Amino acid sequence: MQVAIYTLGCKVNQYETAAMEQELVRRGHTLTDFESTADAYIINTCSVTAISDKKSRQMIRRAKKRNPQAVVAACGCYVQTHTEEAEGLGIDLISGTGQRMEFLDLLEKAVSANRCIVHVDEALRRREFEVLPAGGMVSRTRAMLKVEDGCTNFCTYCIIPYARGPVRSEPLEEAVRQTEELRRSGYREIVITGIEISSYGKDLKDGTTLIDLLEKVCAAAGDLRVRLGSLEPRTITEDFCRRAAALPNLCPHFHLSMQSGCDKTLKDMNRRYDTERFYESVALLREYFDRPAITTDLITGFPGETEENFAQTLAFIRKCDFAAMHVFPYSIRPGTPAAKREQVEMSVREARAHEAAAVAAQMHREYLEGCVGKTYPILFEQTHGDYYTGHAPNYMEVAVEGEDLHNRVLPVEITRTDGQRLYGAVKEEN
Repeated sequence: MQVAIYTLGCKVNQYETAAMEQELVRRGHTLTDFESTADAYIINTCSVTAISDKKSRQMIRRAKKRNPQAVVAACGCYVQTHTEEAEGLGIDLISGTGQRMEFLDLLEKAVSANRCIVHVDEALRRREFEVLPAGGMVSRTRAMLKVEDGCTNFCTYCIIPYARGPVRSEPLEEAVRQTEELRRSGYREIVITGIEISSYGKDLKDGTTLIDLLEKVCAAAGDLRVRLGSLEPRTITEDFCRRAAALPNLCPHFHLSMQSGCDKTLKDMNRRYDTERFYESVALLREYFDRPAITTDLITGFPGETEENFAQTLAFIRKCDFAAMHVFPYSIRPGTPAAKREQVEMSVREARAHEAAAVAAQMHREYLEGCVGKTYPILFEQTHGDYYTGHAPNYMEVAVEGEDLHNRVLPVEITRTDGQRLYGAVKEEN
């Protein structure tokens, strides 16, 4: 049958969609565009915010409208946490966030079923890590390697622990095996991903941590670049930095999850660090790596955030001098403790986000300006008009004039920036 998939949300969802695509093709099915007429539609949903819930419902309705005779199946965080609500949407198959291969078994059965199949487990009872095919179907440039699932941080604004369950880690030897397979398949970069990769190994009970995994994966990757996903700041210790800096193929790009630069707000969020500990991580990375790209996320207008609290955040992000930031106004996530608190007006949340984003844009421009004159190995990925674009190890986007550069890693001398990306010229190889 022809199957179309639409993915919302995080890199883990993208990874799991890519794994399902590979398995569907292996089973003899054909993948098609979501806007085309298909025999089955899969919506891999997200529930990180109420807006994500709304988008998930919209895509389910769009699939049903696209072909009323098709099987419409939904998996992911929204249908895991809002199963009864999802049943009211007339979906043929509902299967949450667990066991993606079993979900595809049920999809094939749903074609001949005359009823809605609901197969949603209790996420908090999960204990096993489901090993899925790594890589993807579209490109051989960059592959994601999911090494962890679940989270037990229970931040007051987040529903993900209830959607994904406790921490489960991929066995180290399996991660190494998949890395070797990705290298043989022609990928040039591997991104280590998971719901909370900083928690890798906590469930293994043998002392294994993320840096142990990273050393093994980098060794197995050979000349492939290895990039880390989002990190909890407390991961960054002297030992972590010393060992990570010794890995020649590890990209010097570290995304530290921050959310606020005010200690009171961090405490209200139930984050497990304060600004002093966060800045310690920033300083350690800059001590061990040459001009690393340190990036982060920021939520503005969290319940209880005052103008003084926000001013502290602005001062702190300037102190950290991030290479890039994702800035979001707080979005109410029903079912979380923060949703029950007195809310900051949306206009205030958005105004603060706009102000913080302006500071972030200036820091980003300054970081890019510091790259001009340097030479970086660029992994080329796609065309943009007259340019071919790719990413440097620090994840800054680089554009050059050229063609037929896809999936090649070439040295590029950076000549200028427009504040959004870098521009340069490929250096002739001797």
